[in-house]
Amino acid sequence: MADVEFDTRAAHGTPADGGLTSGIIHWFGALSSIALIAGLAIWGYELTVRDAGSVPVVKALEGPSRVQPEDPGGQLASHQGLAVNNVQSEGEAEGPAPQIVLAPSPVDLAQSDIIVGAAPAPELGASSAAALNNEIRTEPIGTLNAALADAKQPKAPAIVAPEPIDLGAAAAPAVAAEPAPMEAIALSVRGVNASPRPGLRPQVAQVRFDQSEAVSAAVASALGLSSVDLDPGSLEPGTRLVQLGAYDSREEAVAAWDKIALQFDDYMDDKKRVVQETQSGGRSFFRLRAAGFDGLSSSRRFCAVLVAEGAGCIPILSR
Repeated sequence: MADVEFDTRAAHGTPADGGLTSGIIHWFGALSSIALIAGLAIWGYELTVRDAGSVPVVKALEGPSRVQPEDPGGQLASHQGLAVNNVQSEGEAEGPAPQIVLAPSPVDLAQSDIIVGAAPAPELGASSAAALNNEIRTEPIGTLNAALADAKQPKAPAIVAPEPIDLGAAAAPAVAAEPAPMEAIALSVRGVNASPRPGLRPQVAQVRFDQSEAVSAAVASALGLSSVDLDPGSLEPGTRLVQLGAYDSREEAVAAWDKIALQFDDYMDDKKRVVQETQSGGRSFFRLRAAGFDGLSSSRRFCAVLVAEGAGCIPILSR
């Protein structure tokens, strides 16, 4: 018995349009691959020549970059037309000005600005007016100061000058009438034999002290210092000091030192006062300084404390 052979392709027929579709797909893939390869080649070439090809080339324009218009219009500025501007622009001074205008006169206050309503006077009664009149004195200031100074001092016993004796009257016989005899008060009257004799007023010597010297003595006593003054000539060059101010007189410098010593008593225990007279510009003044510092850091700490409280202080070196 003969074998029967079956062909698969013969059994299943191939469609008529199958070859056209596959051909289109093949050609599309091939063209896509070629386009991709060409794009990669162009991109690589641009990367290679990009540095040289991307530099812009600027060509200068012909003619001036700015041109001043013949008639710009507008208003003339106040700083134009000056001789200094003409020298800068043209290289030579400008001729005389054709017109000179003076500055306007200053503006005065209006009459309404000057007139100000007067404040009403306070009403005083009869007693207040009399007291005010008594307080107003027409005496000179020196007389008033002397009166005030005398009022503050205790009264010393008044010295009565003896009356001058007329020798002619003393030599003449007494012809005047005899005075009436004085009646003696009996001791039995109460109060005569028991009244004490008034004591004598003590004689107090009035001594005036200078205010600055008194304050200096009080400060020195409070701080336990026998003497706070230091001679400026005894300072060696390079000694650390701090300057507290400059004053017109030595008394003002001493008073300023006393004020600082009372305010900063904890920091002034071991400090010495240096008052140095200096002349500058034909005028003499006194520099107030403090000595007694170990170094620059000590003087800076001292000045930091004084400056924090509003006092002036500058670290310096003695020369």
